[in-house]
Amino acid sequence: MKTSGPKTPEYKKYLKLTFSIDDSIYVLYAYQNVVYAQKEEYKDHLFLPFTDKTNGFETYGGGRYIDLRIPTTDSLLLDFNQCYNPYCAYTTGYNCPIPPKENALPIKIEVGILAPEH
Repeated sequence: MKTSGPKTPEYKKYLKLTFSIDDSIYVLYAYQNVVYAQKEEYKDHLFLPFTDKTNGFETYGGGRYIDLRIPTTDSLLLDFNQCYNPYCAYTTGYNCPIPPKENALPIKIEVGILAPEH
């Protein structure tokens, strides 16, 4: 996955999330960090980077993230209230993953962490 810096951590596409908002169906993909998946404490962690129509206005321009756990059933609560900004929103020097184009939502997600004040 591309980042805002020189490092490119390896993620594998792990989970397809299909959900509806206001009677429209959307799809996002959650990823698993290949290195962290080898560590016991992170083996069930997933990463959901996404962009939406609030980026660069109400929220950080580079997108936001949600941390998830691998579900034990065939459903998952996708809570956008839990979305947060990458470290890059607050300071320089980090390699923040850039959300893939396939995770670009054509709507506004107006919950979660908003743009940091400068």
